[in-house]
Parts: sequence; structure tokens; C-alpha cells
Amino acid sequence: MAAAQRSAGTTFRRTLLNPAALGYLAVVAAVWVWIAVDTLLVTHADASMAGVWGFFVTAPTSFLFVSLPGPLPLVGVAVGALVQALALGAAYRWATGRPRGQGWASHA
Repeated sequence: MAAAQRSAGTTFRRTLLNPAALGYLAVVAAVWVWIAVDTLLVTHADASMAGVWGFFVTAPTSFLFVSLPGPLPLVGVAVGALVQALALGAAYRWATGRPRGQGWASHA
């Protein structure tokens, strides 16, 4: 059982710690820094819509949490970012994990 937990942890780490997933998480963090700066330091004549971009960069997963009460929409943004990063990481591992030259085009 320890080996199964170890391999699940290793798979999770390898899926999350690759250039695609880390790049996506960096974009999400940059958007949230921009939202914080816009909210705290920039005066607007009316309300700013900058906070909406936090949901857009983590969509569609974060949209499942939008109608929930209290701070749960922000939890949805965090969950959405993690789910999207895992999906991008898995796609990156799949795309780069195949041996080169093994496709159908190399047999021509």
C-alpha cells in the first residue's frame, strides 16, 4: 500500500511540476497580482471588473463555484487552477512521453 501511495504522489508531482502546468500557474498568479493591484491601488470612478479575469483564467472549473455563498467562489478559483494545471501537466506528459520517431509518418 505504501508503494501505491508513493507512486500516486510521484505521479501527482510529475504531473504538476512540468513547464506547462507551472507556466499556467504562473499566469494565474500574475492575473491575481494584477487584480490585487487594481483593487487596492487604482481608484476608479465606478466598480472595476478586474476580478472577473480571475474566474476567466481558471474557467470552466471555477464557474462551478460562482453561485456558492461566502468565500467559496474564491475556493473555486483555487480548485479550478489546480484542476487545469493537472490537466495541462497530464497533456504535457502524454505529448512528451512518447519516443520520437515511433509514429506512422516515420515508416514512409
